[in-house]
Amino acid sequence: MPQLNPEPWFMILMFSWVIFLAFLPPKVLAHCVLNEPTNQSAEKAEKTNWNWPWQ
Repeated sequence: MPQLNPEPWFMILMFSWVIFLAFLPPKVLAHCVLNEPTNQSAEKAEKTNWNWPWQ
């Protein structure tokens, strides 16, 4: 049964994991965040009700 022979696909599996673990993380981590998150202010914004014209 050829599917039990690990020779053809094992090296493909190993090379793909080497690519994923060696080359992709630095490329992904090199991206910069355009909008830095900011802290929310301690004071709450005043909520206003909408004035619906049909009510």
